[in-house]
Amino acid sequence: MAESFAYFLESVSLSIPVPLMLLGACVGHGFMMIVGLNVLYAWPLPHRMLKYTRKVDLLIIFAGPVVFAWALDIWDTQQLAWDPHALRSYLAPYTLCCVVVGCLVAPICEVFYLLRRTAPQQTSARGEVHDVTRHLGFAPAGKGKDAAACGLPFNRIFQVEFTEKTLALPQLPEAWDGLTILHLSDLHFCGTPDRIFYQMVMERCLESGAPDLIAMTGDVVDTDWHHRWIVPVLGRLRCNIAAYGILGNHDSWRDHVQVRRRLRRIGFRVLGNSWELLDVRGVPMAVIGHEGPWFRPAPDLSECPSDFFRLCLSHTPDNIAWARRHRIDLVLAGHVHGGQIRLPLLGSVFVPSRYSRQYDGGTYNRPPTVMHVSRGLAGQHPLRFFCYPEVTRITLRKA
Repeated sequence: MAESFAYFLESVSLSIPVPLMLLGACVGHGFMMIVGLNVLYAWPLPHRMLKYTRKVDLLIIFAGPVVFAWALDIWDTQQLAWDPHALRSYLAPYTLCCVVVGCLVAPICEVFYLLRRTAPQQTSARGEVHDVTRHLGFAPAGKGKDAAACGLPFNRIFQVEFTEKTLALPQLPEAWDGLTILHLSDLHFCGTPDRIFYQMVMERCLESGAPDLIAMTGDVVDTDWHHRWIVPVLGRLRCNIAAYGILGNHDSWRDHVQVRRRLRRIGFRVLGNSWELLDVRGVPMAVIGHEGPWFRPAPDLSECPSDFFRLCLSHTPDNIAWARRHRIDLVLAGHVHGGQIRLPLLGSVFVPSRYSRQYDGGTYNRPPTVMHVSRGLAGQHPLRFFCYPEVTRITLRKA
């Protein structure tokens, strides 16, 4: 049986042109490595471990063409070796697997990715890009360790897209028609961009007036020092009803107690993994925080009234399955930064999510839940290629 199967694989490999096999193997290898890295980054692994994982993964990806060229013996026989006594035979099954993934699985996944539909509940969306560099007259790179990367060609780190979206929800109480929510996410205070960049963005957020609610969905700081920016930056915000905040994975690696304390000092209600009822125009709203999987346990909604509208602030879109089980009406999430680096036609590449690129930014309908995923305002590394930083103002309408 094993010999017959090996003969079948050898026949298949001989029927595929060598250039196509080499290209397919490289694409499939890179596809599997990237998806694996995306999924790995979705879990609450030690920061020190994750710090080097991406570098190792990239090294393996770039080593692929050399390894597959040797496995295919392109300088001599130009075919895979299936003789168990040959060293190259150990790479033959993996090479053929990568060819199948690269020529079949990856293109199908790309088609599904490009054909994703925006949630029908999003009835309008309008964005305006604000170039902070042009407004200030200089690039506010600051003094972060990666500040020099801000000057890379085509880097859009200082070009913030202020987006206005309207969501029409049939379950929305009549009294809330026109309710506005300012959705902020992933500020990553670390010295780059400089503080003046954030202060200007906060001022721009209020040009259309104070929103009714503010939702800040995590990753506020990225060093043990920059929690000192919370008061002078976020303290500029104003709202009509309430401001809520949760923390993310980068906050969990820092002094998160200090971060929560500073947010509360400027009036934010820091939910953690909990919920509370908020009176909104005379109608109760259940506002839920979900900081998992980095902070545990997950919110306990056993006592949360099920007949009220449920708004959930989740750092990662990976909690969408949990939200659907608990019949959350609207989820606001961040964490994935839109990929930060997007390729023309192909879209995002590195997206730290167990769903890989499926929820890399935008509005999604997963009944009974609608989820908005922000591209965030910054990142650990100041890189934004074909992916603007984002601040979103959401208007809720009664469908």
